[in-house]
Amino acid sequence: MASNDTRYFVFDIESVADGDLVSRLKYPGEGLAPAQAIAKYRAELMEENGKDFIPYTFQLPISLVIAKVAKDLSLQDLISLDEKQSRPHEITRLFWEGWRKYQRPRLITFNGRGFDLPLLELCAFRYGISIPDWLAEDARNFDQPRYRYNTAAHFDLYEWLTNSGASRFAGGLSLAANLIGKPGKTDVAGHMVQDLWDEGRAAEIHDYCRGDVLDTYFVFLRSRVLAGDIDLKREHALIEHARKWIESKAEESPGLARYLAAWGDWQSPF
Repeated sequence: MASNDTRYFVFDIESVADGDLVSRLKYPGEGLAPAQAIAKYRAELMEENGKDFIPYTFQLPISLVIAKVAKDLSLQDLISLDEKQSRPHEITRLFWEGWRKYQRPRLITFNGRGFDLPLLELCAFRYGISIPDWLAEDARNFDQPRYRYNTAAHFDLYEWLTNSGASRFAGGLSLAANLIGKPGKTDVAGHMVQDLWDEGRAAEIHDYCRGDVLDTYFVFLRSRVLAGDIDLKREHALIEHARKWIESKAEESPGLARYLAAWGDWQSPF
């Protein structure tokens, strides 16, 4: 049952390239197998700009983790959509249906406006999934949930930290998390996901996604301190509540156990 008390979805996506699509669109007539097409495209991207991450338009979600957060900002649960099978169409369907069933909670991401939401919208397009309440085309543009500056529907921490792109935030989520004593990137980073997937190491991808969502949650809490919604004492209480929740799940989740092992506590300089 959807809880009326769930007011926020803090989430993150991990994705891999659609090799068939890459082969058809990038290398028509060459007869490349999906893996060959992906390898060729990555090599070209690396030569061009020093990074081999394929654009989201050629990607499919294979891991999506949501932290359900209550109105009082406390962590309620951590959910991984279709984790056992990692089907992109099912992940997409479950996300949009869940957002609707939980009465359209505020989405919290780190660079979700540049990647996660465009990917989920494109997948809805690909799979024919109606999302009229997200598009809200009859509403004024600034009331539409997907409007870039509608932070009531979607609060992108990257956009917030950079003043909507006015600056660059070198270091990304990992740096923001480390500034407040949380793990950030450990053994896995985003550029490794494609290779992990190809090697059949999906469990490590899901664990990595869980860690990113927890980091995003803690960065969100600190943003609320800056905004004056909570004070440091309340933030500490929420962090302690989350830590105990993670501890209660760590025995059944190697990823959460590793997250705890890398845990740090922010120390006030005052």
